[in-house]
Amino acid sequence: MKVTVTGATGTIGSRLVEELVRRGDEVTVLSRDADRAREALGEGVEAVSWPDPKNAAAPAEALSGRDGVVHLLGEPIAQRWTDAAKREIRDSRVLATENLVRGLAAADPRPRVLVSQSGEGVYPRGDHPVDESTDPARGEFLPEVVLAWEGAAAKAGELGLRVVTARTGVVLSPGGGALAKMLPFFRLGVGGPVAGGDQWFPWVHLDDAVGALLFCLDHDDARGPVNVAAPNPVTNRELSKALGRVLRRPAVLPVPALALRLLYGEMAGIVTTGANVAPRRLEELGYRFRQPDLEPALRSATGRGPER
Repeated sequence: MKVTVTGATGTIGSRLVEELVRRGDEVTVLSRDADRAREALGEGVEAVSWPDPKNAAAPAEALSGRDGVVHLLGEPIAQRWTDAAKREIRDSRVLATENLVRGLAAADPRPRVLVSQSGEGVYPRGDHPVDESTDPARGEFLPEVVLAWEGAAAKAGELGLRVVTARTGVVLSPGGGALAKMLPFFRLGVGGPVAGGDQWFPWVHLDDAVGALLFCLDHDDARGPVNVAAPNPVTNRELSKALGRVLRRPAVLPVPALALRLLYGEMAGIVTTGANVAPRRLEELGYRFRQPDLEPALRSATGRGPER
């Protein structure tokens, strides 16, 4: 396949490019800094400059004649949500996706498929299991961002592309994201359940975050929202206990919700609440999870290996 990737130097993107190259695909990446992307990803990858994704259409020459596009651009959500940060979180997703679709409209011939990153933050928080048929939450910042983001990607369907929106959970990887932020505290023995620990933690190992994207790219039956989350979800308390076992450190010190709200403001809500996300569509389509269970996934992500 010939595949174009945006957000290719991030945690998921760099592993995705590695997997595409390993299986023999021809990879083009769109980057604000093509030289930096080329240096990071290797000479076997074609890098094309897209310096201002929020304000300019993606270059059609990087999309023409490709079989598929995987779109992973987006400002990190795990930060204090000031007004400026919220605007950047939204614009980096919605405007960049609109401009990607503008580039796809100008491409000739156009790709057949767009796999666009999305997030499980679209779902209502609570204990009830949610899947792709569940109505999204409304009226809050993150669900509204996700809906606008997915709406922008869906416009590619009007151009004849098959569109998948990958609603990804919390990715377990030592190189970035939530786990990298948690590890220092747990290694010091001061980690523990957050805000009581009863909230659900919709996790996915990096291997499956990438594996599911490739699966959706390859399978014509994959379209619309697809939950990219492990089939065995856990609560925050169960996560803390498992991580403590893996690191051989105590994991009993609770983190109060008030402390998180003081630190992160409105963003703390995505940590103190959670959704019980089921990957129904991936399972229906026959995707086989590489890391379905939490403790082995944590051992893999932390390099600890199997317990002896």
